[in-house]
Amino acid sequence: MSDTSPTAPDFTLPRDGGESVTLSALRPGAVVLFFYPRDDTSGCTREAVAFSGLLPDFEAAGATVLGISRDSVASHGKFRDKHALTVPLLSDAEGSVCEAYGVWKEKNMYGKTFMGIERSTFLIDGAGRIAREWRKVKVPGHAEEVLGAVRAL
Repeated sequence: MSDTSPTAPDFTLPRDGGESVTLSALRPGAVVLFFYPRDDTSGCTREAVAFSGLLPDFEAAGATVLGISRDSVASHGKFRDKHALTVPLLSDAEGSVCEAYGVWKEKNMYGKTFMGIERSTFLIDGAGRIAREWRKVKVPGHAEEVLGAVRAL
């Protein structure tokens, strides 16, 4: 890891369950941020379930895993309960964190153009720098790949 890696934009966001999470307060541990488009859609559910299933492995490797979307805290709570998710889900309702990480993009589906979150994951090292990023994530095998990167830090 070089000192030229960009510093991860800091933030404080509300999470499911009511507390708030501040990124810089999690140092010196590593942090995995996965940005996903919407609660309770098929790809997002598979991704959140995969990260939840591997959460003990991430924790053993010294990393905190956080999911972020623009859905409300209430929506996150329902999503968490419905799928027994164990990863904290943060609500970026204003979209400022999505903007800071460059994941708020123009998307195209069924011929319609709209703005939305591009499924992306960031690995932040203990010094608060972005060690690795994955853009346009495909869900199968992704959580396992990220875990490998955490272990390699």
